[in-house]
Amino acid sequence: MINSNNRLHTHILGYPRIGSRRQLKFALESYWKGKSSLHELIQTAESIKKESWEKQHKAQLSIISSNDFSFYDHVLDTLCLVGAVPKRFKSNGPVSLDLLFTMARGMEKSRQGQDPSLLPHPMEMTKWFDTNYHYIVPEFEKDQHFSLSSTKPFEEFKQAKFLGYLSKPILLGPISFLFLGKKKDPSIKNDELIAKIIPIYEEILKEFYSLGADWVELDEPILTLDISSEWQKAFYEIYPRLKLAAPSLKILLATYFGALKENREIVCSIPIDGLHYDCTRAGHELQGLLQSWDKNKVLSLGIIDGRNVWKNDFSQSLKIIHHTLEFIPAELLWLAPSCSLHFVPVSLKEEKKINAEIRNWLAFADEKIEELSTLATLALRENYQNDDQYKENQKAIEQRKTSGLIHDPSVKERLAALKETDLSRKSPYRQRKELQAKKLGLPLFPTTTIGSFPQTAEVRKIRSQYRLGHIAEEQYDQFIQEEIRKVVQLQEEIGLDVLVHGEFERSDMVEYFGEKLKGFLITENGWVQSYGSRCVKPPIIYGDVSRQMPMTIKWSKFAQSITTKPMKGMLTGPVTILQWSFVRDDQPRKTTAKQIALAIRDEVKELEQNGLGVIQIDEPALREGLPLRKIDWNDYLQWAIECFRIASCCVEDSTQIHTHMCYSEFGDIIEAIAKLDADVISLEASRSNLELIDSFVRFRYPNDIGLGVWDIHSPRIPTTEEILVILRKALSVFPKESLWVNPDCGLKTRSYEEVIPSLKNMVEAAHLLRKEIESQNHSTH
Repeated sequence: MINSNNRLHTHILGYPRIGSRRQLKFALESYWKGKSSLHELIQTAESIKKESWEKQHKAQLSIISSNDFSFYDHVLDTLCLVGAVPKRFKSNGPVSLDLLFTMARGMEKSRQGQDPSLLPHPMEMTKWFDTNYHYIVPEFEKDQHFSLSSTKPFEEFKQAKFLGYLSKPILLGPISFLFLGKKKDPSIKNDELIAKIIPIYEEILKEFYSLGADWVELDEPILTLDISSEWQKAFYEIYPRLKLAAPSLKILLATYFGALKENREIVCSIPIDGLHYDCTRAGHELQGLLQSWDKNKVLSLGIIDGRNVWKNDFSQSLKIIHHTLEFIPAELLWLAPSCSLHFVPVSLKEEKKINAEIRNWLAFADEKIEELSTLATLALRENYQNDDQYKENQKAIEQRKTSGLIHDPSVKERLAALKETDLSRKSPYRQRKELQAKKLGLPLFPTTTIGSFPQTAEVRKIRSQYRLGHIAEEQYDQFIQEEIRKVVQLQEEIGLDVLVHGEFERSDMVEYFGEKLKGFLITENGWVQSYGSRCVKPPIIYGDVSRQMPMTIKWSKFAQSITTKPMKGMLTGPVTILQWSFVRDDQPRKTTAKQIALAIRDEVKELEQNGLGVIQIDEPALREGLPLRKIDWNDYLQWAIECFRIASCCVEDSTQIHTHMCYSEFGDIIEAIAKLDADVISLEASRSNLELIDSFVRFRYPNDIGLGVWDIHSPRIPTTEEILVILRKALSVFPKESLWVNPDCGLKTRSYEEVIPSLKNMVEAAHLLRKEIESQNHSTH
């Protein structure tokens, strides 16, 4: 452990996994396509890990972290580590990388010739707490067995040690791992799972001790949730056993994303050697923790925001650190980011075009590590206010507060002028449905897609050339027009009822709008991992938001002009744009969200004026934005619903408003979702085996609904019969007049070889179901 008397100890809870230029993404996709070897993939991973360790060492962090790298997802890695592979994957012994990928993605293309019904479905995926990161959901089966089935964390520890770094391995803690999983049999008891997993974690800790580890970090983020007394008791049962397994190995328990509240007593009572605490999200609770905390144990302060990109305010952080030093000895106080840095881009060094003034307000992962190191030094200096780094930091903080780039009085005035009538459609849904039915003339079980079509290599290449100025706008427009023509014709040939234009002009559903809205900044290389090889480049919202120009009108209007079928105008909703951006932290999030909603409202109205009778406003992040504690839900849901209604309630009754949500647990907020009053909502249901349908047994959803009948995040092609099974099950809950048929998400990441047969099967299933209903109607007359 590196330290001297004039610095506090420092560490991180994880470094971005994707590489400074998304090397992991490209290596994974090359391997999955059979264009490179497993050895080449592993070599890429080794170079990413090595670079991370070198950066931590260069920044003089006291403790280097290991096992924060993952080929796909750290929860999936934990699942493999403890041998919790579902039986359908037929695994025995150590879990290979290929098996890991199969669990995450389903069957590979090389196996497409086999009967899909005989191949295992991929595991469910959902959002990691209130972030846009997706994790693979563990499945626990009857007679669940655990065994130490992966050497990954031990190998990484040894790799770091070979390079000269005695690292702190990072593991998802056993209780959070079990809590985040799903029991596939209702008879499974939590205490049975707990009893079975304890020996595996004991074995893991013993192995780390034998390898020479000093500290191990166990992440237990569920301590910031409302958890039952049963789960609370599990901490008192498991952690004494873990401590006894390797008494000399020190355990750092890490929590993040929120306050501990009633769970504070747990962390102050169980036998751990240190606690990591998120000050950026729960600073208001720090005083109570300091008064309860054992002064002979390490306290790690998450002092730098690991989830946003703004420069740390050294004056505020140092106040917190100095106050903490009144309770905790300097040698036991550690400094860290609030959580893993894999939620932020790697480095500002890759950004060459950012406005210089705004750039000076930002800090990505590498800059945050440097801030951490600087704070560790400044904290023990009596005259730190005279330090040049401190002065430079404070100058940037003050410049941001007073910058003319941030405030737009006209936006604030418009928001203040909103009336209650701006948040409601003119007529109730039933009246609107009749008008829309006459206008659109759709059959039972209308078929559609969620929006995007495959972004081929050629599409990406032409879009990139246009952005770089290598081709003229006229040539680019001709290309996009031709792509739209082809995809409209394809949809007509397949027999879809409501069409989309394919979104070939859009790189990302949030970034595209961020490029066109005032108050947004788009980075060149600010990528973060969403899941597996999927990376996104979140815009940065730095100021008041407004619409400066039409954003989607040109291509939506063109697409509608070349077909007689209804064409959907495609927009991203205000809450999703907020959630999937790095948001300014100098005003309430709901204020920024409502500003975005007004900008989207302008676009909705103009789409309608240009002949689009169906408009989809996607809100996949609505559930993701829900606060971690239920006591805070009502306030969030109120303003989130208001934002959707601000954006959508400006149209005539005959215009049909759709929305789409995916990869979150929606069952507990389904009544709130109904208050959006969208005419049609589409939800992901296929990957979770239609568990969502149970929510609608308890609550009768009043409007139309489309349950995703095809999991597009897997290369697997669903059969017509599989889709019919889903639709028939849905009909046991929903009236036939209310049910739509669609995939569970956009088709951007899939190939046409997968999309065309899947859509044909989907349309055929809808046709067969219509015939079934017709024959049933004939037989009853």
